[in-house]
Amino acid sequence: MEEKKTVWQHLIDRAWSEKWYIGISAAAACTAIVLGVHAVAVLLFWLVWMAALLSRSADPRPPLPVAVPTPIETDNLGVLASVFNALDTPIIVVAADETVLLQNQAAEKAFGTIPANSDLSARVRSPGILDMVRETIGTGKANQIEHSERFPSEAVYIVRVAAAEIRSPADRRLYVLSYRDISQARRIDRMRSDFVANASHELRTPLASLRGFIETLQGPARNDARAHEKFLGIMHEQATRMSRLVDDLLSLSRLELKSHIAPDEAIDLGPLLAHVRDTLAPLAEDLDVEVTLIVPEQPVVVQGDRDELTEVFENLIENACKYGQEGKKVEVVLSGGGDQPAEVSVRDHGPGIPAEHVPRITERFYRVNVEASRSKKGTGLGLAIVKHILTRHRARLLVQSEVGKGTVFTVRF
Repeated sequence: MEEKKTVWQHLIDRAWSEKWYIGISAAAACTAIVLGVHAVAVLLFWLVWMAALLSRSADPRPPLPVAVPTPIETDNLGVLASVFNALDTPIIVVAADETVLLQNQAAEKAFGTIPANSDLSARVRSPGILDMVRETIGTGKANQIEHSERFPSEAVYIVRVAAAEIRSPADRRLYVLSYRDISQARRIDRMRSDFVANASHELRTPLASLRGFIETLQGPARNDARAHEKFLGIMHEQATRMSRLVDDLLSLSRLELKSHIAPDEAIDLGPLLAHVRDTLAPLAEDLDVEVTLIVPEQPVVVQGDRDELTEVFENLIENACKYGQEGKKVEVVLSGGGDQPAEVSVRDHGPGIPAEHVPRITERFYRVNVEASRSKKGTGLGLAIVKHILTRHRARLLVQSEVGKGTVFTVRF
């Protein structure tokens, strides 16, 4: 009974607050009276009134207030920094006046430290990113672009900027600039296309040779024992060449995938170079070339990957022995250490490289002398591999050559 009384009392209260319902009911009743149907008039009055009230007041309880989200207020940028430092995505937080308020550790590692309250345009030189940030500050809408970095290594990012629902008591709005690295996806795409193009070009010649020799052995030379011995030797040589080519292509592809990740192992170059010289001693002896090694007394330590640096110096010293064979001597000199940058120079006394070829010798499959390279079992990828390894090590390869006086390859860390 108490619940019915409460509902009834509520309906009466609503009736007086909704006087236009009474008007509708009275109009319906008056119409019925004019028509002479008094009982129907009363019935219509109550039906219209009650139906209207019930349709508007199914729940007598007052509506609950709706929660409206409000921006978070904070002046403690240290809290934001600790949150963003947990992410591996580079993030920079800027204010509406384009000053940098903070950056997380991933951004410091990728782009270097940006002092707090410095202008964004002083450190981010990309016009596309700056225009995007200004547009978002002006309109409040999130934006993103694709951006390429060239230094310290090539990288591709999806850069996004959006307003954060964070306001300080001073009513300062913050904007979050984030960098999503898509370099590996781009490298994989390029690797696929390069592998197909280069492999098909370089494999065409040995495959054609193998096919020709097989057809000869199956046809005219079917019963010729001397031709069998000769052609099988050439076929083995061509198959070995294809195997070396595929190995070098795969090695180059692996290096490209991690070229943007700097190695962090401490490597003493003196013992490493001694190991490479001892490894290549049989080859140097076969070519009648003497390899001398000069290293300082103090250790020369660099940050690097031991296996990759071994491959670099094996490649350079082996090339010096093969292509500088006429000079009979190869000199390997290590210098630097302490406060001085480490350098390794490999000098041969061979025929040298013409000046017009020097800028291009690290390109894939580029050869100064095609016949000489193939006769020495070269794939045309050795110096390209050296260049990619040194790029990952933040090192440079310098080439000095003079025709008739030999060539010097210098690795500078």
